[in-house]
Amino acid sequence: MPVLTSAATAQGGREGVVRSSDDLIHLELGMPKDGGGAVGKSNPEQLFAAGYASCFDGAFNLIAKKAKKDVESSTTAHVSLEKDPEDDGFKISVKLAVEVKGVSQEEAEDLLQKAHEFCPYSKATRGNIEVDLEITAE
Repeated sequence: MPVLTSAATAQGGREGVVRSSDDLIHLELGMPKDGGGAVGKSNPEQLFAAGYASCFDGAFNLIAKKAKKDVESSTTAHVSLEKDPEDDGFKISVKLAVEVKGVSQEEAEDLLQKAHEFCPYSKATRGNIEVDLEITAE
């Protein structure tokens, strides 16, 4: 039984619009400026990056709390769109970069691995896309 279900509808694909069912998200989509697109429009990779970063940072903090570690963290998800040589199409890859205060580098790396095992986005992508992990303890 679901704990939460969210819905969003896209119309027009990468050059269209996406809107959440509650209208909190209502974005025009387009190719990124560095890809020749217009300024001021989002893209699916940004939306995925926002979701993964926020989910992973929440998972990281929950794992730290369970380990009785008092941390401050931030997670940046770098989502790349790449050519897929297998089918001449495209695929995505992710690099999660976490910065954390309150633990040693060794403790941070342990928490990072545990968070990656726990995070729902990590579970959903495991074995499907390349996800690189990086952590810096300050």
